[in-house]
Amino acid sequence: MLDRLEAQQRHCRRDAVVISEGEPARELYIVQKGWLQSSVLLGNGGRQIMRINLPGDIVGLSALAFDDSPETVTTLTDATICPFDRERLALLFSEHPRLMALVFALNVAERSQLADRLASIGRTSARARVASLMCEIFSRLRLVNGPTSDVAHIPLTQEEIGDATGLTAVHVNRMIRNLVEDGIIDRSGNSFRLLDRKRLEGEANFTDRSKIGTSWLPPARN
Repeated sequence: MLDRLEAQQRHCRRDAVVISEGEPARELYIVQKGWLQSSVLLGNGGRQIMRINLPGDIVGLSALAFDDSPETVTTLTDATICPFDRERLALLFSEHPRLMALVFALNVAERSQLADRLASIGRTSARARVASLMCEIFSRLRLVNGPTSDVAHIPLTQEEIGDATGLTAVHVNRMIRNLVEDGIIDRSGNSFRLLDRKRLEGEANFTDRSKIGTSWLPPARN
């Protein structure tokens, strides 16, 4: 079933708009390669990045409850995405309830991560916000790269990190530099290495939402 959802491929360059906020969204996408971001436009003309989309993610689930998309999805890098009609997803409910329940659980975990970021932006320091975002990205990358992986290429500009954390690019640069100077992370361009994961997670008050419970899932159908 998942292979059928990824039957078509669409190649996109960096900064391509995949879904536009306020417009009908009939398609969803599985990210096969590259990074994307989901954002909303604010009343003052600014942008708030709500979600960083990584390979394996299903993009566009938030539009299922509405006629028009509540957010804009844009590529952060060159990307390969697999489009499929939302009606195809409806087949999961009837034909593969266990798989659909897992998709639902992953979406709930995503919303929990978003709630954590909201709390971080509203109630923590600038340094804790940047640390929290880095912890979130690394925890999700470990699902693909392995549980001990503490090195990653993070293709985000300082402006994009600022749009995700509610900070200016200058402030983001200062916070990252402070984390490097304190020996918590190392950085070379967009390549980051965690030197003290426990301390970074402590400063961020981070809770790993990438691990979900599956004991409640319905049985698979033959």
